Amino acid sequence: MSDKGADRKIDYIELNVADISASKAFYGEAFGWTFTDYGPDYCEFHDGRLTGGFARSDTMSSKGGPLVILFAIDLEDTETRVTKAGGTIVRPIFSFPGGRRFHFTDPDGYELGVWSDK
Repeated sequence: MSDKGADRKIDYIELNVADISASKAFYGEAFGWTFTDYGPDYCEFHDGRLTGGFARSDTMSSKGGPLVILFAIDLEDTETRVTKAGGTIVRPIFSFPGGRRFHFTDPDGYELGVWSDK
Protein backbone atom coordinates (compact mmCIF):
# COMPACT_ATOMS: atom_id res chain seq x y z
CA MET A 1 0.00 0.00 0.00
CA SER A 2 1.22 3.48 -0.77
CA ASP A 3 1.34 5.80 2.23
CA LYS A 4 0.65 8.90 0.12
CA GLY A 5 -2.83 10.18 0.83
CA ALA A 6 -3.79 7.17 2.95
CA ASP A 7 -2.89 8.43 6.44
CA ARG A 8 -5.96 8.39 8.72
CA LYS A 9 -8.30 7.33 5.89
CA ILE A 10 -10.70 4.35 5.77
CA ASP A 11 -8.70 1.44 4.38
CA TYR A 12 -10.38 -1.86 5.24
CA ILE A 13 -13.70 -3.38 6.30
CA GLU A 14 -13.83 -6.42 8.56
CA LEU A 15 -16.84 -8.64 9.23
CA ASN A 16 -17.12 -10.92 12.25
CA VAL A 17 -18.58 -14.23 11.09
CA ALA A 18 -19.50 -17.52 12.74
CA ASP A 19 -18.27 -19.70 9.85
CA ILE A 20 -15.61 -18.45 7.46
CA SER A 21 -16.24 -21.25 4.94
CA ALA A 22 -19.95 -20.42 4.78
CA SER A 23 -19.19 -16.70 4.37
CA LYS A 24 -16.72 -17.42 1.58
CA ALA A 25 -19.29 -19.61 -0.18
CA PHE A 26 -22.01 -16.97 0.12
CA TYR A 27 -20.00 -13.91 -0.95
CA GLY A 28 -18.11 -15.85 -3.60
CA GLU A 29 -21.29 -17.13 -5.21
CA ALA A 30 -23.39 -13.99 -4.77
CA PHE A 31 -20.78 -11.36 -5.65
CA GLY A 32 -17.78 -13.14 -7.20
CA TRP A 33 -15.38 -12.21 -4.40
CA THR A 34 -11.99 -13.96 -4.14
CA PHE A 35 -10.25 -14.93 -0.89
CA THR A 36 -6.88 -15.35 0.78
CA ASP A 37 -6.81 -17.51 3.93
CA TYR A 38 -4.66 -16.58 6.92
CA GLY A 39 -5.30 -19.56 9.18
CA PRO A 40 -8.55 -21.00 10.52
CA ASP A 41 -9.81 -17.76 12.09
CA TYR A 42 -9.17 -15.15 9.41
CA CYS A 43 -9.72 -14.74 5.68
CA GLU A 44 -9.17 -11.70 3.53
CA PHE A 45 -11.64 -10.94 0.74
CA HIS A 46 -11.22 -9.01 -2.49
CA ASP A 47 -14.28 -7.71 -4.31
CA GLY A 48 -12.31 -6.34 -7.25
CA ARG A 49 -12.01 -2.87 -5.71
CA LEU A 50 -12.04 -3.11 -1.90
CA THR A 51 -10.13 -5.46 0.38
CA GLY A 52 -11.58 -6.59 3.67
CA GLY A 53 -11.66 -9.56 5.98
CA PHE A 54 -13.75 -12.19 7.69
CA ALA A 55 -12.76 -12.76 11.32
CA ARG A 56 -14.21 -15.84 13.02
CA SER A 57 -16.04 -14.84 16.18
CA ASP A 58 -18.36 -16.43 18.71
CA THR A 59 -20.02 -13.08 19.41
CA MET A 60 -21.73 -11.09 16.71
CA SER A 61 -24.53 -8.57 16.70
CA SER A 62 -27.75 -10.04 15.36
CA LYS A 63 -27.94 -6.89 13.22
CA GLY A 64 -24.45 -7.46 11.86
CA GLY A 65 -22.11 -4.59 11.22
CA PRO A 66 -18.64 -4.32 9.78
CA LEU A 67 -15.55 -3.17 11.61
CA VAL A 68 -14.30 -0.12 9.70
CA ILE A 69 -10.51 0.04 9.73
CA LEU A 70 -8.47 3.16 9.01
CA PHE A 71 -4.80 3.26 8.01
CA ALA A 72 -2.19 5.32 9.90
CA ILE A 73 1.46 5.92 9.14
CA ASP A 74 2.22 6.49 12.87
CA LEU A 75 0.04 4.15 14.94
CA GLU A 76 1.10 5.48 18.34
CA ASP A 77 0.47 9.09 17.34
CA THR A 78 -2.95 8.18 15.98
CA GLU A 79 -3.83 6.28 19.17
CA THR A 80 -2.92 9.41 21.15
CA ARG A 81 -5.03 11.58 18.83
CA VAL A 82 -8.02 9.24 19.23
CA THR A 83 -7.79 9.35 23.02
CA LYS A 84 -7.29 13.13 23.10
CA ALA A 85 -10.34 13.61 20.85
CA GLY A 86 -12.54 11.65 23.27
CA GLY A 87 -12.30 8.10 21.91
CA THR A 88 -11.82 5.09 24.16
CA ILE A 89 -9.20 2.45 23.38
CA VAL A 90 -10.95 -0.94 23.65
CA ARG A 91 -8.12 -3.07 22.26
CA PRO A 92 -4.61 -1.63 22.66
CA ILE A 93 -2.02 -1.93 19.88
CA PHE A 94 -1.43 -5.55 18.90
CA SER A 95 0.47 -7.32 16.12
CA PHE A 96 -1.09 -9.39 13.34
CA PRO A 97 0.27 -10.79 10.06
CA GLY A 98 0.95 -7.69 7.99
CA GLY A 99 1.31 -5.09 10.72
CA ARG A 100 -0.15 -3.76 13.95
CA ARG A 101 -3.47 -2.21 14.93
CA PHE A 102 -5.71 -1.02 17.75
CA HIS A 103 -9.47 -0.70 18.23
CA PHE A 104 -11.36 2.22 19.74
CA THR A 105 -14.89 3.41 20.29
CA ASP A 106 -15.97 6.89 19.28
CA PRO A 107 -18.14 9.08 21.55
CA ASP A 108 -21.29 7.39 20.17
CA GLY A 109 -19.96 3.92 20.95
CA TYR A 110 -19.07 2.84 17.40
CA GLU A 111 -16.03 0.55 17.33
CA LEU A 112 -13.41 1.15 14.66
CA GLY A 113 -9.86 -0.07 14.11
CA VAL A 114 -6.65 1.63 12.98
CA TRP A 115 -3.79 -0.32 11.43
CA SER A 116 -0.25 0.35 10.23
CA ASP A 117 2.18 -1.75 8.25
CA LYS A 118 5.01 -0.41 10.42
